[in-house]
Amino acid sequence: MKKRFYIVLLLLTTALGVSAKDYISRDGGHVLRGFGQEQYSLSLMAEYGYNRSWEHMGNVDVYAHMPVVQNVQLDARLQYQSANVLTGAVVVRPTFDLPVGQLFLETELLYKAVLRDRMSDMCAAISLGWRFDYVSVQIGGFGRVMDSWNRDWHSEDKYQTEPFNLLYRLEVFARPQVNNWNISVALSNIDDWQMERMWQPLFMLNSRYDIDDHWRLHLEAETKITGMFHLNATFYAANVRTGFSYRF
Repeated sequence: MKKRFYIVLLLLTTALGVSAKDYISRDGGHVLRGFGQEQYSLSLMAEYGYNRSWEHMGNVDVYAHMPVVQNVQLDARLQYQSANVLTGAVVVRPTFDLPVGQLFLETELLYKAVLRDRMSDMCAAISLGWRFDYVSVQIGGFGRVMDSWNRDWHSEDKYQTEPFNLLYRLEVFARPQVNNWNISVALSNIDDWQMERMWQPLFMLNSRYDIDDHWRLHLEAETKITGMFHLNATFYAANVRTGFSYRF
């Protein structure tokens, strides 16, 4: 009976996709969509964005993907917006290889300084995800603290907290992760630079092309609709970014 069970498990693993080790080497960094957990990589992206609050703006994004120990990754991100906004984030991601796919746990701290309005937005998140050849799912929660730099520290004016928001992400890939190029679509309320409330999803289209063992080209687009899950849903923002990653 045990022998039959192992044979069925082996056949299932073969049918659903390659082993975790195979595709992690191509796509290990979830947020980065990096080259894997065993090597360092740096990414530089240029971005054009539009929203109804600020209209046209340009952004510069810098990413670093670092293996800490085996099966534990550290991502660091920094963005400058011409709308006079600075954003930084740190992500710690332990991963667990399974017979089919890979389980990962993400802990993220994101800080946004809105310099033009002298305000800050800080979010802390934790989530659990499961990656397969063609699908990645992630769910968790995050809390937020928003503050005005002009606030009197002895009062609670302009000081806002959101103890819990649902975090979710569903990404579907066109090809298995072992290929040197891929395209994906994603629905989520978070991206590399923002965490939105659960009823305000982001729609993303991502693509990558591995030029060689060191260089990767990225092209990504994203749109945001305000109030997606109620009757007042309207377009709010969109952006396009492109850039390169280099694996050391």
